[in-house]
Amino acid sequence: MRIYESFSYEDTQKIASEIADTLKGDEFIAMYGDLGAGKTAFVQGLARALGITDHITSPTFTIVNEYEGRVPLYHFDVYRISDPDEMYEIGYEEYVDTDGICIVEWAELIEDLFPPKYYKITILKDTEKDFDYRKIIFEEIEV
Repeated sequence: MRIYESFSYEDTQKIASEIADTLKGDEFIAMYGDLGAGKTAFVQGLARALGITDHITSPTFTIVNEYEGRVPLYHFDVYRISDPDEMYEIGYEEYVDTDGICIVEWAELIEDLFPPKYYKITILKDTEKDFDYRKIIFEEIEV
């Protein structure tokens, strides 16, 4: 487990970039954090480090955005998923079974669908420290 501290959007992007440098492809990243915690900001930093120049937005209504970079990035936002089985309708298993990186915001909603090995990123706000302060916890999980 690695714990990072971010005091700004730029810090969050730098932390994401450091983590991206360790990724090779064929990884699954589950993201946890409250609304406004910085999940999408993290994905933006990760994407930039992977050489992706597209504008990165949260796919809240489309569920998944695909980006081409050093390795493909599949960015999921499953906030609007009411049943994990809905993921199969969008071809979820095809994304997970590729050489790309799958990163999922609001991952707690589809935990039953995680692969046996994945990374967990938890972003916690602490406004008592600073309005922009975030604690970013990076864990490797193997079930």
